[in-house]
Amino acid sequence: MINWRLQYFLYYCSHNYPQNIKDMEKIIATCGLDCATCDARIATIANDDVLREQTAEKWRVQFGAPGITTDMINCTGCREPGVKFHHCSECEIRKCAINKGYKTCAECDQLETCSIVGNVFKFMPEALSNLKSLQ
Repeated sequence: MINWRLQYFLYYCSHNYPQNIKDMEKIIATCGLDCATCDARIATIANDDVLREQTAEKWRVQFGAPGITTDMINCTGCREPGVKFHHCSECEIRKCAINKGYKTCAECDQLETCSIVGNVFKFMPEALSNLKSLQ
């Protein structure tokens, strides 16, 4: 089961982004979230240290994770080449898809009934829509 901090992180990454990013092409994560709208990815691509610090500070407070540092705010997206946010190595959803040989949960016949990724859909219904668009 996904804990509340991860749920909030998933929600936050998909809803907090600069207005000029809205029309960017979607980069669909394993779970269906759109990595293109995540502050960590935006800061990484733009090499924006100010946004990295702002994001680290917000996430320390919002996720009750005082160990999040500015250096950790580097991610190109869980399915994109390049650096990953620390959580990606621990993500149950990503591990499950990789173990099944899938790129995303869209390939799984349990997509709509899965208890692992289902928690994401409760908070981010568009994640399910994003995955269905890949089918």
